[in-house]
Amino acid sequence: MVEYLGKRLFQGILLVIASSILIFSLLYLMPGNPIDSIVGEQVSEERKAEYMVEYGLDKPVHIQYINWVKKALHGDFGISLKTKQQVTVVLGTRIPITLKICGIAMLVQLIVSVPIGLIMAYKKDSWFDKAIMGLTMIFNGMPSFWVAILLMYVFGVKLKLLPVTGFSSWKNYILPITAMALGGCASTIRLTRSEVLNVIHEKYIATAYAKGLSKRRIMVAHVLRNALILISVMSFLSLPWIIAGSVVVENIFGFPGVGVLLTNSIINQDFPVVQAIILIIAVLTVIANLLADIITAILDPRIKVSMSSIDD
Repeated sequence: MVEYLGKRLFQGILLVIASSILIFSLLYLMPGNPIDSIVGEQVSEERKAEYMVEYGLDKPVHIQYINWVKKALHGDFGISLKTKQQVTVVLGTRIPITLKICGIAMLVQLIVSVPIGLIMAYKKDSWFDKAIMGLTMIFNGMPSFWVAILLMYVFGVKLKLLPVTGFSSWKNYILPITAMALGGCASTIRLTRSEVLNVIHEKYIATAYAKGLSKRRIMVAHVLRNALILISVMSFLSLPWIIAGSVVVENIFGFPGVGVLLTNSIINQDFPVVQAIILIIAVLTVIANLLADIITAILDPRIKVSMSSIDD
């Protein structure tokens, strides 16, 4: 088990390194000069050259990358070209907002989806099952930006029930969280239903029925418990995608989170900020994959056995 997780961690580290090199290289292939985006046209070429030296942009790309990695390992992502602040300071005010939205959206997604998926499997081929299945197909095909605009128009503009901008009140979070959770809910509902139906046909479920246990108890204590293995794994794996999806939602609803910061930093060619955000997403992806492996091994003893056989 330890050896397996060690291999997975090593693969994750290689993935982070490869991602950082790719992002660092692609940013410097963008047209234009990052200094031009932070100074006016009236600034002389000599002054621009001084800025290049000040920010270390005069050095070869590979030297800049090595210097950036050395500082990043100590928690220093450099200085924002746009705000002249430390990148960690800029991110420190944005990350809590994004984590709040993403965390609540993920929690809502699980709380809503798992019971509905279980009921659909319990009432397979009923009108409820067919209706929810049709709705999940619709919402699963809707882009998050379109859902966000639709919610904003209906509940904010037409019905005037909820605010469409700002983040000072709890009401401001309802529409963004709903927009982020709807697509995930559709996928999780279908996954829960599928897993529950697969588990129902296992032999130990037939044994539970033979013991005289009620169908409701079997569905919750035996079927759902085993179906939650894959659901838990997929929840961890979807975390980076939820954070990445917040880019669109935050821009639409005007939330000053990491998503808006990333968009503005790309437009302004604020390389240090973009590199830091992409690196954080890459690290979160690796952590999510590693946690998914750990949770799988804990919830499913068969995984431990297969790992032990591989190690032997």
